[in-house]
Amino acid sequence: MNPTGTTLVIGATGTTGGRTAARLIAAGHRVRAAGRRATPLPGADPVRFDWYDATTFRDALDGVDRAYLVPPIGDPDPAAVMLPFLREARAAGVRRAVLLSSSAIPEGGPAVGAVHRALPGLFEEWAVLRPSWFMQNFTGTHAHADSIRTEGLIRTAAGTGRVGFVDAEDIAAVAVRALTDDRAPNADLVLTGPEALSHDDVAAIVSRVTGRPVVHHPMAYEAMRDRLAAVIPPEFAAMLAAMDRSIAEGAEDRTTDTVERLTGRPPNPFRVVAERELGAGPVPRG
Repeated sequence: MNPTGTTLVIGATGTTGGRTAARLIAAGHRVRAAGRRATPLPGADPVRFDWYDATTFRDALDGVDRAYLVPPIGDPDPAAVMLPFLREARAAGVRRAVLLSSSAIPEGGPAVGAVHRALPGLFEEWAVLRPSWFMQNFTGTHAHADSIRTEGLIRTAAGTGRVGFVDAEDIAAVAVRALTDDRAPNADLVLTGPEALSHDDVAAIVSRVTGRPVVHHPMAYEAMRDRLAAVIPPEFAAMLAAMDRSIAEGAEDRTTDTVERLTGRPPNPFRVVAERELGAGPVPRG
């Protein structure tokens, strides 16, 4: 890639977008930080962007040759708004696109799976990042983190199923490589941490790090679906609850070497992330 090019980072204040933008800026790359409020970001060019407002597309794409794509949150059919934007991006000169998807959603699957399927036909240089569940779900602003802080509970329909939870910093490190390496991956990349953990394991680690008791409260699929549907659209609530059910059935009980293969270092274990983000003591690795 041309080192003087500009990378559009959609969701530049979000969990992975913010970290990706920060790493790009630190490495000397030019960044256009896109978001609905055009929030200023040190070292970046802020621009207003809204997936649901096509009038924001042109300014966001001006002078951009690569893009990090975070789908609209909570939309069960993101392709409806993303594909028109991606066609406009290609016409505007974007040569490389890196899409954030999920390990639970294959090419052609529901939601962002349709965008995944279309991406190689739109760009010669591309990558789809398919991370497992974020470790930051337990440390940031996610519902799990909120319930940990307020109730000492993690509620899921995942049973004793295990997940290769991944650090958002590791996702961002892979995103930067996918965006800036001379050769694009042209592949979908499943990203995990170094170990698969159950939610009971996560609760035990958080308890040790914080010194406050945290327990996992398993729920039936229907109860989880209905609980989620009270705050998000029913179709999206059903999809999220179904993902938990898939975890219970073993669908996410795996680890991959993708983070180490692309970044040259092993991914961070959850204990390290919990100490970094929830604890006050020294952290062995960052």
